Amino acid sequence: MSDDYTQTTHAIRVSVRCFYLADQSRPDDSHYVWAYRVRIENLRAEPVQLLSRTWRIIDAQGRVQTVHGEGVIGQQPVLEPAETFEYTSGTPLDTPSGFMSGTYHMVGSGSGKTFEIAVPPFSLDSPFHDGRIH
Repeated sequence: MSDDYTQTTHAIRVSVRCFYLADQSRPDDSHYVWAYRVRIENLRAEPVQLLSRTWRIIDAQGRVQTVHGEGVIGQQPVLEPAETFEYTSGTPLDTPSGFMSGTYHMVGSGSGKTFEIAVPPFSLDSPFHDGRIH
């Protein structure tokens, strides 16, 4: 996977690649859809588990939506040292651009300590806006 956006927090590397989905979007109805592929890599010496997530989605008009939930795509994956977990999800917007960022809430399986890791901010750009603004 070619990494467009990458950030490492507490020895967990998160990489995101985003794709505009023209076949699911309806620009005439102000409906734009993106998919994003996330790769989470455990660079720690202990197993970790992703417990929950928080997303912050901001559209081109500055409207903010915050989404909280357990796990990702219905899973709470455990990553052994040097293991990766990948998944694909998506989001719609009413504007032709925006951006997302987030946090994964994790626990060290050996230590029992909880911690947060950052999901790097990534740009949601469609062919219907005037250049990359994020």
